[in-house]
Amino acid sequence: MTISSTRKLAGITVAAGLIVALAGCGAAPEATTPTNGGKTAVEGFKPCIVSDDGGWNDKSFNESAKNGIDKAASELGVDSLELESSSESDYAPNLASAVSQNCTLIISVGFKLSADTVKTALAHPDLSFAIIDDAADNTGAKDADGNDIGDGKTDAPNIKPILFNTVEAAYLGGYAAAAWSHQDGVDKVGTFGGLQIPSVAIFMDGFIDGVKKFNDDNSANVATYGWDVDAQKGSFTGGFTANDTAKQTAQGILDQGVDVILPVGGPIYKSAAAAIKDSGKDTVMLGVDSDLAVADPSVADVTLVSIMKRIDQAVYDTVMSAATGDFDVTPYIGTLENEGVGLSSFHDFESKLPEGLTDKIADLQKQIISGDLKVTSANSPTK
Repeated sequence: MTISSTRKLAGITVAAGLIVALAGCGAAPEATTPTNGGKTAVEGFKPCIVSDDGGWNDKSFNESAKNGIDKAASELGVDSLELESSSESDYAPNLASAVSQNCTLIISVGFKLSADTVKTALAHPDLSFAIIDDAADNTGAKDADGNDIGDGKTDAPNIKPILFNTVEAAYLGGYAAAAWSHQDGVDKVGTFGGLQIPSVAIFMDGFIDGVKKFNDDNSANVATYGWDVDAQKGSFTGGFTANDTAKQTAQGILDQGVDVILPVGGPIYKSAAAAIKDSGKDTVMLGVDSDLAVADPSVADVTLVSIMKRIDQAVYDTVMSAATGDFDVTPYIGTLENEGVGLSSFHDFESKLPEGLTDKIADLQKQIISGDLKVTSANSPTK
């Protein structure tokens, strides 16, 4: 059975592991460019996208976003522009290039592009912008250390934030991880992230809280390592690159004796997989953003399940609505209810799961959607 889950940051499907359709927007004005899907795009519509420095082949959110715009452009029969960033210094030039090449909708992939996206959007109020995993609220509130944490109010009127309340899906993932570890008699799981930002920490919040729920339900004592929800402190690599630092960080969690690990931060899953391989133990990991076992089959044998954000569908819907001239800057927030987040299939691990686990997670999901079970995070996005 398959289970679906402010800036600083599902419907159950069986066995296929696919979560479908985010909400689109609106009716179209008169348009002139025919599409192969029976819809039309306004004349001159050109969707464009700028990656962060993880690049299009990260097997995670950049690649997922690219898949979304590729699908929309193909169905609309329009040309798109995809600008890949290899470093943070590429963000502003790539956004400027999108403007100069007559893009009418410009999508930025990730919070790192926030400041440059706001500047570009303010300078070009006639264009439409969207940004993934950020509310583009850089001039908002500050924390006790004077760091800008935003206030949830987008700094430019022509930017649509694309956000995900991933805590809901991560809660289910944490429950599954705890059940797996308890079945093995290990009773230890852990997590680590790339950068300590809301869109990373929200996974870790849900994961730890899901483990606690399992313990409460089963009088178990599965221990957690790598993240303290109350203190909002834990283990981070300092970036999203799969390097020695990321591998050492993963190893630090594995050294606690865990048999399930959740790496949160795009390509750092590769470092976790390498550390697992070197350990010679039967440790498994959870993927994030995409269905990792499908996106990167080389790690399918150690990927228990993935906590998914349907970035591809969110981008697709944003492009399709903007194509008709009906662009809406209201923030999109993916949830279990609208199937914007969820769990993938357990794939080859399906037959090895504790008896009744998938039914239990399905029930938890229904409770979250109905509101009977409150799953929240200090890092959840707000409209």
